[in-house]
Amino acid sequence: MFIKTIKLKKPNYLAAALVAAIVCLVVIVGLTAYKFTRKKSYELGSEQQRQEFIKEMGWETEKEFSDCKKVTIPQEFNEVYESYNELQKQQGFDLTPYKGKECDIYTYKINNYKDHEDKGDVVCNLMICDNKLIGGDVCSTQLDGFMQGLKNKDK
Repeated sequence: MFIKTIKLKKPNYLAAALVAAIVCLVVIVGLTAYKFTRKKSYELGSEQQRQEFIKEMGWETEKEFSDCKKVTIPQEFNEVYESYNELQKQQGFDLTPYKGKECDIYTYKINNYKDHEDKGDVVCNLMICDNKLIGGDVCSTQLDGFMQGLKNKDK
């Protein structure tokens, strides 16, 4: 058996401790940054998963979607798609990687939108590609309506 020992002088202990502390700090900062910058992925392939997500966002809705349509995201975004994608980016999504791909848009009638409970004109749209949520919005279907992100601001 072969054993080798290394003898460090006192100033080297301090340097080794300092290097170890810096390495630990870099690892902690790196992991924290990763945690806050990674995108949260939602698997919404089933009706139950979509219902749970909508509830998590603070909305009350019907038990099933009111509409589902297939849409191909255009290869080139026009002004409307650029604007819509800005809304998606504010929510942590980005439609750019999905250009040219087909997705399903599930529409749910929202029952608890403040000041619109009795009108029934507010819906939640979920854009699903390969069973993953890639974007969405809550909007009014009226001509002078509005559009916002998926999260209920009143909750």
